[in-house]
Amino acid sequence: MHTETKSELFHELPSVDELLHTPDFAELLAEHGSAAVTDAIRSVLARLREQISSGLLNRESLQLALGGLKSATEAHLRNILSYSLRPVINATGVLLHTNLGRAPLADDALAHVREAGSSYSNLEFDIEAGERGKRDVHVDRLFRKLLSDVGNARVETAASAIPRTRSQAEREHAVSTIVVNNNAAAVLLALNTLAEGGEVIVSRGELVEIGGSFRIPDVMAKSGATLREVGTTNRTRIADYERAITDKTRLLLRVHRSNFEISGFTEQPALEELVTLAQRREIPLMEDLGSGALVDLEQFGIRGESTVLDSLRAGVDVVTYSGDKLLGGPQAGLLSGRTDLIARMRSNSLFRALRVDKLTYGALEATLLAYVKREYTVIPALRMMSLTKEEIGGRAESVANRARSSKMKVEVIDGESVIGGGAAPSSVLPTKLLAITWTGHSADELSVRLRESEPPIIARVEEGRVLLDLRTVLPEQDSLVAEALQRIA
Repeated sequence: MHTETKSELFHELPSVDELLHTPDFAELLAEHGSAAVTDAIRSVLARLREQISSGLLNRESLQLALGGLKSATEAHLRNILSYSLRPVINATGVLLHTNLGRAPLADDALAHVREAGSSYSNLEFDIEAGERGKRDVHVDRLFRKLLSDVGNARVETAASAIPRTRSQAEREHAVSTIVVNNNAAAVLLALNTLAEGGEVIVSRGELVEIGGSFRIPDVMAKSGATLREVGTTNRTRIADYERAITDKTRLLLRVHRSNFEISGFTEQPALEELVTLAQRREIPLMEDLGSGALVDLEQFGIRGESTVLDSLRAGVDVVTYSGDKLLGGPQAGLLSGRTDLIARMRSNSLFRALRVDKLTYGALEATLLAYVKREYTVIPALRMMSLTKEEIGGRAESVANRARSSKMKVEVIDGESVIGGGAAPSSVLPTKLLAITWTGHSADELSVRLRESEPPIIARVEEGRVLLDLRTVLPEQDSLVAEALQRIA
């Protein structure tokens, strides 16, 4: 395309003012206002100028584009004036899907968030005393209930083992909890508080990297602590820890492997061995548990995933874990452990930088209340885990019957759901899957069309078929899935 021809095409573009005074745009002006519509028109015209400059438009295609100026402006307005963060239907079968926001919140948690966020609250105000209070009291009181048997046992053990007053034992061995914005922040705060300027001993087999390039060694470097690696990738013994202890040692660290397992020729000290060593050498033991279940998950078919209670009962001094994984609450980093160590973290200036807001406390408080009441199935993540293969199969058959057509083949097959979120990497839950093929189209094309639905439906593609797992689809969303498949077919 010659420069003169481009110039002619540029002259055919209307001005912003011309378009604003046409009847076609009157409705948009009335709905969205002059400023928003003007900006949208400028953006649409700028895009056309770029396409002309790049030689992507000739006279014929430009005329088509000019005929659709109103539609293009409407689409631009919808894009800039609507939320970017929006709900999706998770049909992947990954319960704690990090890219999809991990654990959905319980209804009570959402209600409490609204209640706490729609007016003033006593976030940091002691109503009884009429003075400033601490924001973490709202959840620490619930954690104390949930972890009370651990705290009492530790106090009794400490008070009897070494001559001291009961109040001293309570300060050093009762259990407290504080909250920061995620588990990486919890690890950073703990390491900085307990080991800045000193050494932290950790097994080479636990130097993990999880999603988003989060690496334990990098966090340790930021904390001001020095990493002291012991053992090998696959084999670490308690003697390796023992030999590495020096007068610079400030902390022993155990890290949950999160999203992988090492099998075969392996060895790892039992947690009890580390506890014994830490107590004998009077060095705190910290465990980065990652997911942080508060109840035994065997009742939901998940085996081998230790809980926060397990670690504290074993004698771990500080446990760090996430709020939005197996706990089923909002994104948060939780630190539970010895009251004296937690008090040191609370007084660290980093704690203020990493603390959470009233909305997180509201969601977390409501989630913890469900645990206190033992109403586990009101927490969506735990409820999804508890679903049987037969229950999911019944729902899948119902959706399949509505979605089948001459162009859409829908089968119900056996499959597996996974926990995700760096939890229980080897555990799977038996499920039923919708396996779908669309005549004349690829599985990838169908997957794209499902993502373009409202709300978007996120699926898996395997062996040339789209797979939908209703375990992670809320029951009230089943009809939306069926309707989307009907529309596509």
